[in-house]
Amino acid sequence: MEFLAEDNTCGQTLLRLVSRGNAIIAELLRLSDFIPPVFKMETREEQEKYQFILPDFAYFRGADFYDHKIDSSPMLQDLDEEFRENHMDILTRFYLAFESIYKFVTDLNRFLEDLEEGVYIQHTLEMVLFNGDGKQLTSEALYLYGVMLLILDMKIEGPIRERMLVAYNRYNAAQTVDSSMDDVCKLLRSTGFVPGIPPKRPAKYPEEYFSRIPISQEFIEMVIGRLRSDDIYNQITNYPSPEHRSTALSTQASMLYIILYFSPHMLHTQQAKMREIVDKHFPDNWVISVYMGITVNLIDAWTPYRAASTGLNNTLEQGNIVDQASRHVIRVGQLNKVVDKYLQEGVLVEDFVLDHIPKLMNCLRECNVVIRWLMLHVSDASLVEGTKRAKMVYDLVVAQQYHANALFNLLLNTAQLEFRLKEMFKLMLASKKNKWEGYKKEGSERMAELAEVFSGSKPLTRVEKNENLQAWFNEMSSQITSLNYDDSTTAGRKIVQLTQALEEVQEFHQLETNMQVRQFLLETRKFLHQMIRTINIKEEVLIQMQIIGDLSYAWQIIDSYTAFMQEAIKRDPSVVTKLRATFLKLSSALDAPLVRISECGSKDLVSVSQYYSGELVAYVRRVLQIIPQSMFGVLEKIITMQTRSIQEVPTRLEKEKLKEYAQLDERYQVAQLTHSISVFTEGILMMKTTLVGIIKVDPHQLLEDGIRKELVTKVASALHQFLVFNPKAKLPELLPRLDGLSTHMEGFRKSFEYIQDYVNIYGLKIWQEEVSRIINYNVEQECNSFLRTKVYDFQSVYQSKTIPIPRFRPVDASVNFMGRLAREMLRMTDPRATYFYDQMNTWYNSRSFDEVIDSKVFGKLQNAVGSFGLSGLDRLFCFMMVKELQSFVRMLKTMVADVPTKNMFNAVYKNLVPLRAEPVNPVKLYAQVIQKSVRLWPPILEVILNVGQRQLLRRQIANELRSSCRFDSKFLASCLATFNQSILTDVQAHYADPSLPYPGEDNPLLSELTSYLETSGIHNPLTKIYITPNRNEGLPLILFIFTMSMLPRLQYMRSLSGFVSKKGVEVLDGTALVIGIVTVLHQFHTDVTETYLSFCAQYIRTMVDTTASSKEKAPDLPADTISLLVFLEQFISYGEHSHQILEGKVPPYILDEFRHNIPRGVLPVSK
Repeated sequence: MEFLAEDNTCGQTLLRLVSRGNAIIAELLRLSDFIPPVFKMETREEQEKYQFILPDFAYFRGADFYDHKIDSSPMLQDLDEEFRENHMDILTRFYLAFESIYKFVTDLNRFLEDLEEGVYIQHTLEMVLFNGDGKQLTSEALYLYGVMLLILDMKIEGPIRERMLVAYNRYNAAQTVDSSMDDVCKLLRSTGFVPGIPPKRPAKYPEEYFSRIPISQEFIEMVIGRLRSDDIYNQITNYPSPEHRSTALSTQASMLYIILYFSPHMLHTQQAKMREIVDKHFPDNWVISVYMGITVNLIDAWTPYRAASTGLNNTLEQGNIVDQASRHVIRVGQLNKVVDKYLQEGVLVEDFVLDHIPKLMNCLRECNVVIRWLMLHVSDASLVEGTKRAKMVYDLVVAQQYHANALFNLLLNTAQLEFRLKEMFKLMLASKKNKWEGYKKEGSERMAELAEVFSGSKPLTRVEKNENLQAWFNEMSSQITSLNYDDSTTAGRKIVQLTQALEEVQEFHQLETNMQVRQFLLETRKFLHQMIRTINIKEEVLIQMQIIGDLSYAWQIIDSYTAFMQEAIKRDPSVVTKLRATFLKLSSALDAPLVRISECGSKDLVSVSQYYSGELVAYVRRVLQIIPQSMFGVLEKIITMQTRSIQEVPTRLEKEKLKEYAQLDERYQVAQLTHSISVFTEGILMMKTTLVGIIKVDPHQLLEDGIRKELVTKVASALHQFLVFNPKAKLPELLPRLDGLSTHMEGFRKSFEYIQDYVNIYGLKIWQEEVSRIINYNVEQECNSFLRTKVYDFQSVYQSKTIPIPRFRPVDASVNFMGRLAREMLRMTDPRATYFYDQMNTWYNSRSFDEVIDSKVFGKLQNAVGSFGLSGLDRLFCFMMVKELQSFVRMLKTMVADVPTKNMFNAVYKNLVPLRAEPVNPVKLYAQVIQKSVRLWPPILEVILNVGQRQLLRRQIANELRSSCRFDSKFLASCLATFNQSILTDVQAHYADPSLPYPGEDNPLLSELTSYLETSGIHNPLTKIYITPNRNEGLPLILFIFTMSMLPRLQYMRSLSGFVSKKGVEVLDGTALVIGIVTVLHQFHTDVTETYLSFCAQYIRTMVDTTASSKEKAPDLPADTISLLVFLEQFISYGEHSHQILEGKVPPYILDEFRHNIPRGVLPVSK
């Protein structure tokens, strides 16, 4: 029974284990890119903020202390809850990955126990290690466990792991009781290893780390024995030359390096075994690739181990180092000439390739061995630990006239040769049978025709009838026809015999004297020869090319050659064709982790291949990004010349000035630069559609993505640099900054417009999509500070791994430029320093009455950041307002919870109800409550002013968006307005008659239409509901008393049609105050607004009646009553309430008197 047969439980169990190991490593590498920054604790602020929330394993020694610390602090409780909500999903993913490592090693131990106990009938450990597949899989299982532990320590540091495990344990206390949490923590506790350059390696590392969960020492010794003595992967047949033995055994050498840490006594004391290992696996190399390009320098790695370092001494003799290095360096130049010769046009034709397969394979073998040795031994990765001896050896290698450029050229040429040979062999294999049958038919027909010639019925010049030859040629024709393609061995022998017979018949029967017969015989022999060559085209050649062309060791080292690749592209964009072959060669690295997963038929195949393919495609994009970068560099020169050098030709031009406007030299330069852009485009498009791993790479899409990435980088940088404000600046910075940004963005837009035809892209579409993405992403990140559940980069719909939006370090309290812009506008329109003039849509300075911000500023904003930027600002102000309104609700609860305050309001309420009646002794009552409540209003005032200010800004933004939409997209504006009105009509009809249709909860119509309307400015921010608080019975009275406390500080100014602060008191923007109160009341049920207006109306009636009944001559209307009436007129107007509400609560004669005293033209128009 085969070891890997489906019904072989032992083999299948081991195969599934190894498959799982490769999948776990891929998951660890994937997760290492998504470690939440907070777990790294890189700044002092983070350490102070999260020291009790994210402790390391010290938590297990004092859990009560940490829990008490959190429980006793509401702020820490809130932070802890917020952290749990935001990070629970990613923590669970990390814990499952950690647990899978523990389960892997326990399953390996269980397999070994089952093997020893005879669970797998007819299988023992010795038998498994004797079997070819068995010894491979057992070695791989142990090796992969070691690789997991090392990768975990390199990618996810010990302190980070401990914080993650503690956090998961705290948040899942109930679920972790029955789990293997304790064992996982023991295995993965911090080792003290700190990755870096150089890394910090603690004593007895990693052998103590590897021994945390014991594995059978007998098993380890037997595996090491197999790796020492056998060629477990049978690679020597692919590398017949003795000089290539270390390359042939490189895979098991890497495994041996890892597995030796499970048996550290061998590294320390067993010099004979270590000498044997070094002589077989490391006689000419000391830098190895462990797994997917992770390299190790044995000089550093084996320094703490006496036997290992002694065994390596022969390899590290100066003479041996110089000999190896100089030999490989010399071969680079020689091989470059040979490969260049093969790559010349017309050399690699089918006949040449079929005749020289061994020679070509030897060339490829030699090239790959040289590339491997030099790439590993001269890479920076070989100097990670930076010891003196390693540096000396490195310098000795480089001193042998090593040139990185020559090695890079050899890599490109070898990859191109491999690619072309593979393509040719694939084509030949695909057409092999058809060609063979075709040659057979042609040969058979030639023999049949010759037989006919010698029959005498088809005479040729000087050919006599010969029955013997006729019969012989007929027999030859039937013999050729009888050749069987499926039995290639027999057919091959027979073809050789037939060829020999044809040579003999030509010689013995003097047929060579007849040119026609001779030609027929020659052609038949040629066809037979072609049949032999065709039948020798075997898939084994392709497999061997794949094996010797392996580039997995360079998975990470290749990064150091990115600069060479990009320089080559800049010099000659057509080099992309060779780079394509190099990328395909690099994709051979995917075979190592996927082969066992594929054999097992595991579901992990897609996710693992997706991860590694994605990493490779990301590298391809990074290399080819130089093309869009170069294009944009050229583009900047073109734009500079177009804006500064080349004059615009007028519509009418005098003949004498034609030469002056021609500017032939300048236009020639522009044409030359434009041509260079086209050349870059042509270069990348030469790459053709390529399958990299399992991801198809379309060069046109690659170019477009590269252009998008470069555009995003430049636009995001411009926005970040221009939108920086100094709050202490004497002169306003907003307008100059917006003007500069507008000019810059217009330059980008024009350049994009210019380039689109030369690179065949939709410029306007890309511009709008990417600018909107930048704005929306930055708004989203800025809004995170207002959200309990954050949106991280990997969750954002706007962020992309392919076209990433750059993040910049904050320069102030804001996260990014959107926050800075919003806060600068808030600072400039501060309701304690400015007044808003509604009729002019302008903010004025409270002292000098100079204009601060007017409607033109919003037009400049539109030019600078576009409608996306205005919409983003609007959304950000919404979040700010929600925060303020939530703060107001909390203040309200605190106020109501305070017993003295509650008693005071209850007493006032009892005196004022019923609201239709007048209270007893009203003047004294109102004066007392206003005086007693003075201390309550400062925080409430702050919130209401902030809400009003943000609402005013939102209203101005909506105005700008609406007007620009009507000008730029009048059909869209008309369509949205009509659609909105029709939906409102249908909704009203539904409420009148519930049988009529209404959009259900699962229907996205209303939400999507709202999004369109808000983006187009077709909405009123003042009527929006931002929060849904619980009903509060005391709110109308509190807001009424608050209003009456604020009005004495304001005076009505006819020229502004609004309130301004009285002289000598603190500045207060009356418009922001009114709109703030309107917005707050709008968040509650309409009954609250009704009651609030009833309190106000009661006050007006009472004060008027009190004044009228006084003995003194009655004035027209009391001043405070007039102020309240003006306030209510504005309240009704801004809140879009019906004027009948006020008329139903205040007697008509009072309103008539008021309107007589205050000219109607200066009052807001009621709706």
